[in-house]
Amino acid sequence: MRKIGVVILFLIFSCASTSASIIPDIIDWGHRIEYLGEELKAIDMHIHTGKWDDIPKDMQGSIKNNLVSPFDKAPELSVNWTLSPVSIMLQLNQSNINYGVLMAVYAPDTVGLTTNEFVKSRIKLFPRLYGMASVSVKNWKNEKESFLQNLSEHLAMNKFIGVKMAHPHMGIAFNDKQYYDIYEVARKHNAPVYIHTGNTPAPNSRTDPPATDPAYLEEAIELYQDVKFILGHTGYDFHNHELGYFEHCIELALKYDNVYLEASALGSAGSDPDGVNFPVILRRIKESGLISRLIYGSDGPQYPGFIKDYLSRTLIAMETAGYTTTEAQAVLYDNFINLYFDDK
Repeated sequence: MRKIGVVILFLIFSCASTSASIIPDIIDWGHRIEYLGEELKAIDMHIHTGKWDDIPKDMQGSIKNNLVSPFDKAPELSVNWTLSPVSIMLQLNQSNINYGVLMAVYAPDTVGLTTNEFVKSRIKLFPRLYGMASVSVKNWKNEKESFLQNLSEHLAMNKFIGVKMAHPHMGIAFNDKQYYDIYEVARKHNAPVYIHTGNTPAPNSRTDPPATDPAYLEEAIELYQDVKFILGHTGYDFHNHELGYFEHCIELALKYDNVYLEASALGSAGSDPDGVNFPVILRRIKESGLISRLIYGSDGPQYPGFIKDYLSRTLIAMETAGYTTTEAQAVLYDNFINLYFDDK
């Protein structure tokens, strides 16, 4: 046991800098990936953390069914390790990614619970980890003010850079006005709002258009034009492995300057097994002149090696779609910096 403890301590200090203090500014840690013979920087804006015990039973069953050997023999141990900050840092290092952003999640009936406080405890360990805060909607009518206060307090911390919402997981509709106060808090803190669009394979999630079709977000996007909205997964249909509401995302981004796009998870081996859809999506974004509003994320770690694998699949899809090194650098790094740091 003593040897294991020494190894863990070594991993922690090898992944962090000499100081684990919170830093307010983005800096270059020197990690580079290769694309078309050039070295580029990358940030993964979509990473999950958490614990097995905070995942509902149905989702635990889904995870067990998707784990490969030998991880399926000990799913709790596997998940707790994969979602740990040390494991995440190792995956970022193996992928040569400079920064990762950990998402808070308040969806106890579907994918699980990762509170703002939990994310805070993890991002403070490593300067290369940032966080997105979220908000509970359980018993909203009675506890709305305290929930919004908690969100606001975390957005005031310099390592929380935005808001994460996943309406189908949280069981709410895009156009339900009672939740628009969340955007008011985001506006107060100049915090971009990441929103899951499209359906989801998570058990017990909403699948109806008001909770999955980004067209139902247009009212909020128009009302809060000084809030940046990132349409996560670009409306992808994860059930049928089709483009889903992708064109609605494009339409909104063309119409509103405060709409950004993110294409995480949809290009994975499980969601796009033939590697056909991902290049189509990237090519359409390029043809629409929206590369400056596309931000890279993986939706990892999911399983050991996923973060690196998704980055590799993204680079292949970019090359297939005809992205230049300048365009790839914009998606992988520059657009994130411009959105989350240049306006601060």
